[in-house]
Amino acid sequence: MTSRSTFRLATLATLMALAGSAGAQTILKIGYTPPKDSHYGVGATTFCDEIEKGTQDRYKCQHYPNSALGGEREMIESVQLGTQDLVNTSTGPLGNFVAETRVVDIPFLFRDYDHARKVMDGPIGQELLKKMQAKGLMGLAWTENGFRHMTNNKRAILQASDASGLKIRTMENKVHMDGYRTFGLLPTPMAFPELFTALQQGTVDGQENPIPVILSSKFSQVQKYLSLTGHVYSPAVLILSPTVWGKLSEADRKVFLAAAQKAAVAQRKRVNDDEANGIAQLKKDGMQVVEKVDGESFRKAVIPAYANFAKEFGAERIAAIQAVK
Repeated sequence: MTSRSTFRLATLATLMALAGSAGAQTILKIGYTPPKDSHYGVGATTFCDEIEKGTQDRYKCQHYPNSALGGEREMIESVQLGTQDLVNTSTGPLGNFVAETRVVDIPFLFRDYDHARKVMDGPIGQELLKKMQAKGLMGLAWTENGFRHMTNNKRAILQASDASGLKIRTMENKVHMDGYRTFGLLPTPMAFPELFTALQQGTVDGQENPIPVILSSKFSQVQKYLSLTGHVYSPAVLILSPTVWGKLSEADRKVFLAAAQKAAVAQRKRVNDDEANGIAQLKKDGMQVVEKVDGESFRKAVIPAYANFAKEFGAERIAAIQAVK
């Protein structure tokens, strides 16, 4: 072989190697518990489309909706371990990993969506995102699950006393459970993937979730009554594995953070749309909906739990959240 042929071959090999590295693609696994056509799926899809565009296809996502990778607690743990790349999760089980986030799960802490979103996007919410890093989780942005409402198969809930004695599935979240006990509920922690069957079989009387989850999970097939209690605002968060974050260039990190912000906007819009249209759909599906609940009876009932919340989180911290306008 001539030296010229050798040079040509070496040049060709170099060009092929460069082309290969330029086209190298990383597939990220993203999981969430509801279906892909849910608000979680909308947020995840927006995020993935944006990082794909922003990195010229160097990063793409593989979606795992419908709890394909497990419940939220399992997925958060997998992201922490680096065996899963991304999760779009509610804060329900997050407090088991990052204790400080439990404060946002206090019943009747937020007045409405505007208040909740301002808190999560403001200094308080951003500080909580940073707290995740020390626990091996990279919180990219607060997405959204929505205000939680009660469903059950026993009776209509118009006031707090109507909830007494009902066995209600909850997330593995101490703050929720302590609050719900003040309503007389019997909180029964259970992973989300098990819930539909548990409702179908009567293992629990009911559950509590935002309208978008009640819709996308088709709970109208296994629940008769819906009461718009709005007892807890449920944030959600897009979490990335620190392993992935550590491999990103500064430019790609900016792309990921900007994509997460766009995901939050898209997911919240879907929550708004589901709230606006979902109740009519659930009525059409056969649910009896109590739209005017005696919210004051629930607020009065939960007052004793606030004394414990103040000890755990600090009265000033709770007051600071309530004071956001």
